[in-house]
Amino acid sequence: MDQHSIFLAGGCFWGMEALYRALPGVTGVRCGYANGDSPDHANYDSVCTGITGFREAVEVTWDPSRTCLEALLFAFFAVVDVELPNRQGADIGTQYQSGIYWTHPDQEAAVRAAAALEAAAVPFFAVELKPLENFFPAEEYHQRYLEKHPRGYCHISPVRRAAVAAYPFRREDYTRPARQLLAQFMDG
Repeated sequence: MDQHSIFLAGGCFWGMEALYRALPGVTGVRCGYANGDSPDHANYDSVCTGITGFREAVEVTWDPSRTCLEALLFAFFAVVDVELPNRQGADIGTQYQSGIYWTHPDQEAAVRAAAALEAAAVPFFAVELKPLENFFPAEEYHQRYLEKHPRGYCHISPVRRAAVAAYPFRREDYTRPARQLLAQFMDG
């Protein structure tokens, strides 16, 4: 797998896709189903049954000369409620479990460091952290959904998405939870 791709499950993949498409240095985003039981179940109807193990996720690739994995993790934690198992916003079910799935052994340390920072700020941390087992692209109608349907439902507000995209991320400043840093930035 590419050292510069990671798979992120943060609730409904429509909002996560829109978020990452807006970030500088991101070269590709694709909605799909991660870490499930069988390729035969990698479709929306099966995933919605809650028994496949698949998570709605996005594949994010980036240009390392323009951004870094830590910036992508910051964006994830700035929009995900880390204390909710099997849920984000109004979306409830196992397919909405939040998770970070790395594709290269070198990514694990960065993922675990960011997760430890975020977990230390809450009493319960529900984000899955594991290597990617499998990923299957979602149906075409899910790709760029919020571009095709600008008023479509999204658990991440357009204001928050814009603030994350505008946030002047620097690795050395990521010493407090992303939501705290983003709130401070938004309060300006």
